[in-house]
This record gives sequence, C-alpha cells and structure tokens, in this order.
Amino acid sequence: MRTPSEQEAFWQGDFGDDYVERNHGPALLASNLALFAKVLGRTGKVESLIEFGTNRGLNLQALRQLLPHCQLSGVELNAKAHAEVSQLGIADVWHGSLFDYPVSKQSDLALIKGVLIHLAPELLPIAYGKLYEASRRYILLVEYYNPSPVEISYRGHEGKLFKRDFAGEMLDRYPDLALVDYGFSYRRDPVFLGTDCTWFLLEKR
Repeated sequence: MRTPSEQEAFWQGDFGDDYVERNHGPALLASNLALFAKVLGRTGKVESLIEFGTNRGLNLQALRQLLPHCQLSGVELNAKAHAEVSQLGIADVWHGSLFDYPVSKQSDLALIKGVLIHLAPELLPIAYGKLYEASRRYILLVEYYNPSPVEISYRGHEGKLFKRDFAGEMLDRYPDLALVDYGFSYRRDPVFLGTDCTWFLLEKR
C-alpha cells in the first residue's frame, strides 16, 4: 500500500471535511457556469468528461447543465465530499486519490480545478500523467498561476498551497499538446464570483 502524502492526509481529514461544508451555494454554481461556458465555446463536441478532484460536485453540476448529454465521471479523495457528489446522481465518481486512479478509458475532456495547487510538488508529474492518459482530446487546468514555483500560506497552514505554471509544465512534458486558449477568473468580478484562477485549455494534436 502506498503511504498517502502529507497533503493527501490533510484533505482526507477534518480540514477537507470543513472545506466541503464551506464551499457551496448558487453564487459558486453561477460562477462555474460562466467559466465553463467560455471554455466549452473553444472546444469541439464533448461527449465524455472526467474531473480529477470533484469535491461536492459544484463543477459537475454546472457541466451537467451545459452538457446535458455528456457522460460525466470523476475522482474524489475526501469521503464526505465523495458522499455528497455521489448523491447528486449525475456522475460516476471513483473514491480515492488521483495518484491511485486506474485510468482504464479516455474521455473527450479531462478537467482539474483548484487541485494541482494543493499537491506535493514532487508528485505533480504523476498528476500530469493521469490527466494526459485520461484525455482523448482536451485537458482543462483551472489553478492559481505563477510564472515560477512558489509556496504560500493557506489558511494558516504551510506546505499546503503551491503556485506555478502548471500548463506550461504540461506543454513542455507532452510535445503533442497545444494551447487552445486561456483566461482569468477575478475575485472582484461584479457579477460572477471568482477566485483569481487562470484557466488553460490544452488539446492533443
């Protein structure tokens, strides 16, 4: 059995449970709808999608509205979050770490949002590999961006949040990936609640 990383144990525990309780509501759903509508306007037809780190399913709920006939699936580490997203009945969500997820099929789009920033930096190549293997065509990264790797304190905790150029690292690692588009979600947007995240849409070519 693989020993969970410090970060995985952190999100499996009380902090992860509190995150599930803290992050919900119609404003977040509306923000997700606005974000994903922009992204999907730059893709071709998406008939299947997998999200790594579904949490309670806010992203999947927005995607279900935008893609009513899309086959949705996901991966979630935290037991409380997995129970919440499973109750929605909109996606087949695997319970466990993305590092252990057995990629057995590809989806048109592989998504990760606000998860790479919380992973141990030395394990990022494994995460990139899972995203790449799970994608038939598109990969969408929505994360905090910084041109060079940097760690910042996260709600009083150290070693739990890292910013870097995740998309750039994937582009360097996989020569057949190309950048389709990118954008920014601002926390002071007067209409849609943002979290200062930058999104990058990559395509296998």
